[in-house]
Amino acid sequence: MISLSVVTLAKGRPDHLVNVVRGLSMQTVMPSELIVAVMQEEEYRLPDAPFPIRQMRITGESLPLAAARNAAARAAVGEWLVFLDMDCIPTPTLIADYAGFLKAHDALLMGEVMYLPGGATAGDWSCDAFAAIAEKHSDRRGPPASGVERCQDYRCFWSLNFAMRRDTFLSVGGFDERYVGYGGEDTDFGKVVDRAGVAIAWIKGGLAYHQHHPHHMPPVHHLDSVVRNAELFEAKWGYRTMGHWLHAFRLMGLVDDTPGQPIRILRRPEAGDLALTGQQSHQPYANSARVLRLLEAEAARTAAPDRASVAVAA
Repeated sequence: MISLSVVTLAKGRPDHLVNVVRGLSMQTVMPSELIVAVMQEEEYRLPDAPFPIRQMRITGESLPLAAARNAAARAAVGEWLVFLDMDCIPTPTLIADYAGFLKAHDALLMGEVMYLPGGATAGDWSCDAFAAIAEKHSDRRGPPASGVERCQDYRCFWSLNFAMRRDTFLSVGGFDERYVGYGGEDTDFGKVVDRAGVAIAWIKGGLAYHQHHPHHMPPVHHLDSVVRNAELFEAKWGYRTMGHWLHAFRLMGLVDDTPGQPIRILRRPEAGDLALTGQQSHQPYANSARVLRLLEAEAARTAAPDRASVAVAA
């Protein structure tokens, strides 16, 4: 029997968490337990499962993601940890895949993620049905053709679906709990792991299907925490992270992120900003690259008359 705990963070979206439990209950190899770090007042009503489920209340600010992951990892009984977001339905071999790779590799291992459109879980609830309609995220690289492939850039780490040996996770100190709210804590953790000499790698397998939910990319709805966490990262490492989001915020007139100065929020997001960045019901995922292309094209059009005026004056 393997010794592996699954960790997920939960706030709202009870149907998504129920689907995670359903997916874990269909595994070819069962986990030792599921730990749910609950970031809301009430616990969840979850279906029975062939493994223990523990719900831990996490107190603190609205989204204490780093602290929640650390608390769940410390409480886990498994020698190995799989971190799976509550909107990710595991395929039947996810646990077996991770267990096989963790046995051979003391590394941070990143599994595959495919994205479902709205309504996908309301009909034929099966991974075969999901496979027929799921899409790969255009901004994320895919898995290797087979086995394990080491990642040379810690910035590629994404906490959506990953696994580590518990002792290794704790030895590097876990996530920095000063990061509160959305943004920055993943890149920080990737850098910490890389600095500790622990390999970051993609695996072929460990596939999960991401459930559709409304989202914004770039995350204008998390403007304050992105700014705060970018400045925390800079104070810690000497440079800012989330540069593509800050670039988009600057083009939208939301921030002034002049290098060497504190980031200033110039205005609050309005309806037009939310409409531009919002995920539509037919889209499996929100896409920062798409929005940036639109913003940069608009900035180029706006700048063109100014350049023409300068040329005439000259």
